[in-house]
Amino acid sequence: MPAFLLEVGTEELPASFLSDAIVQWRSRIPQSLEANSLKHEAVEVYGTPRRLAVLVTGLPSQQPDKEEEIKGPPAQAAFKDGKPTPAAVGFAKKQGVELDALEVRPTDKGEFVFVNKKTPGRPVAEILIELVPQWVWNLEGKRLMRWGSGDRKFSRPIRWLVALLDAEILPLELENGGKRVKSDRLTLAHRVLHPQPVTIPQATDYVNILRDASVIVNPEERKHIIKEQVEAAVQKLGGSTVFYPDLLQEVINLVEYPSAVIGKFEDEFLELPTEVITEVMVSHQRYFPVFKDIAQQELLPNFITISNGDPQKADIIAVGNERVIRARLADGRFFYEADLAKPLESFLVQLEKVTFQEDLGSVRAKVNRVIDIAGLIVHHLTKAQLISTTDFPDFITKVLRAALLCKADLVTQMVYEFPELQGIMGEKYALSSGEEPEVAKAIIEHYLPKNADDDLPQTLIGQVVGLADRLDTLVSIFGLGLIPSGSSDPFALRRAANAIINITWFANLPIDLENLLAQAATNFAVDFRKDRESLITALQEFFWQRIRTQLQEEKQIDYDLVNAVLGENDPEYTKRALKDLLDVRDRALYLQQIRKDGTLDKIYETVNRSTRLAAQGDLDTKQLEPTAVVNPELFQKSSESAFYNALVELVPQTQAAQESRNYQLLVAALEKIAPTVSSFFDGADSVLIMDSNPDIKRNRLNLLGLLRNHGRVLADFGAIVKNL
Repeated sequence: MPAFLLEVGTEELPASFLSDAIVQWRSRIPQSLEANSLKHEAVEVYGTPRRLAVLVTGLPSQQPDKEEEIKGPPAQAAFKDGKPTPAAVGFAKKQGVELDALEVRPTDKGEFVFVNKKTPGRPVAEILIELVPQWVWNLEGKRLMRWGSGDRKFSRPIRWLVALLDAEILPLELENGGKRVKSDRLTLAHRVLHPQPVTIPQATDYVNILRDASVIVNPEERKHIIKEQVEAAVQKLGGSTVFYPDLLQEVINLVEYPSAVIGKFEDEFLELPTEVITEVMVSHQRYFPVFKDIAQQELLPNFITISNGDPQKADIIAVGNERVIRARLADGRFFYEADLAKPLESFLVQLEKVTFQEDLGSVRAKVNRVIDIAGLIVHHLTKAQLISTTDFPDFITKVLRAALLCKADLVTQMVYEFPELQGIMGEKYALSSGEEPEVAKAIIEHYLPKNADDDLPQTLIGQVVGLADRLDTLVSIFGLGLIPSGSSDPFALRRAANAIINITWFANLPIDLENLLAQAATNFAVDFRKDRESLITALQEFFWQRIRTQLQEEKQIDYDLVNAVLGENDPEYTKRALKDLLDVRDRALYLQQIRKDGTLDKIYETVNRSTRLAAQGDLDTKQLEPTAVVNPELFQKSSESAFYNALVELVPQTQAAQESRNYQLLVAALEKIAPTVSSFFDGADSVLIMDSNPDIKRNRLNLLGLLRNHGRVLADFGAIVKNL
């Protein structure tokens, strides 16, 4: 069966584009082939800095013939007195068939004209010639470029094109800066190790031919080689390393024939913070650091770089890289020493010259707002008795100090040069300035988590300042009306809200988010003359959606159970979720648990049936006490009395569950009451809910409403889908 090779040769591609392009082709090319009825055995996508290639094996020589039944006009419109009308003639012409190929068949809507149309399959070569330009020009990426006089955009200029169907050149052309690049079987190999062009005899020879020419086209093979060589190098030095995922992925796509080179630098640079040295190596030079002790973050004065040059000249390559890193580390040492010459607090005045957002003022102004919100959070925690009155003075002093200094390192020389070190240098400069260790730790922690996979802040001070910083950003940006829409979220507000929720859940912080949003929004509305109510409403809706997303995606809660704890267009549940993030988490997790162990099934029918019928009544959803809304004198059946007495016994269990958030107490009580409610509905002494007497009817609906309300303490059972 035929194999097809396509190689698009280019000037050096950015590593990020190459990585994304490989992912896109791995998805799109199989879909494209299947859409054209071209079954195949495998699609292998390759890429190096100078080429993007795909090898498709097991292709058919042509498409299968296609047979389809096409429905035409009604028979009475297609034929008059047994003769074809213009409608029939037009239909036949459109389908490319003779009139005698038309058939009249009955349908449930009367007789219609049909035609069985057979379309011969096209040769695979003909189809590939059409598909290849689509594969190339539909690639997406950042900063695509045009060159010469052409209109086509690609990451870099295309210099050659290989297109082989088995051993035959597939005649293809691609526009290249106003000129045309024609397909051939010639490709370029490694610039240094094999500068002569290489001929590809047939498609399936591609990988081996280029390997012999010092080009490893398979990124996974290059990854294996790099890891193997780096591990051997660090073992030779008596150390170890970390394969940072982003660094490894980038290095893989920067070389065609990787070789590890060991470099060194002066011991005196080890006096710099480890984070500074590794930042220089990893982010700026793309080196692998060598650790003497990874746990203690103790480095050796060495690095490993991945060269794309001649392995026989590793010593020369090492000297060049050593010269570069020596200069970078010398700069780092200068910045570090200059920053240490002043206390961290002295940098605050410079924050007044750094704009946070044009309409919101400086970063220093933001810091003031963060301080205010941090104070509000501390009062929430104190009110919830997480912080004792004895510890309060010392704790709030440290929180406010950390909030004051949390952005100070942004204007230091080190962070200006290496922005990735924000927070990290803040902690070190704070300690050097004599700040309390808890304050210094909070400066670095308030940035956590930086992404979905990052660690969360571990200290309470770091958690408070981190929450305050993100709340200010959300309130301020929402206050300007810059609400995220679609995939657009330039201020990363979704990530900020997710972090607030996750920090609260992780640390079990008893904060009232509804109240916090209202307080922060009120202060912002007064200072910036904005509408308070619309701002609060927008923030609440945004957080409600974020809670929903976090429960489903992070906590893996079934969608209907999320609906049950958040409510569907139910302001009472929305308010409850925002007021107590811990409660909504615990209720969702507990519901998921009892669904898995089968307990939910035991109470579902009882509570859900009561919930549906209670909707026809008018009982307040917050009412739990039977004696206030049910009149025993109106009972006509013993099942009503039994139901009533069971509800009376249920009240203290529900109250205990609410106070302790131990919803097992409530579920156990609901499980116990289930047989009584079943008798009320279907037993020998069952009742007619919709009695003709309005007082009796209401009394019975109130019984059901009370059971619904007790169930609502856990969730809206009406939103739960049975047997999901």
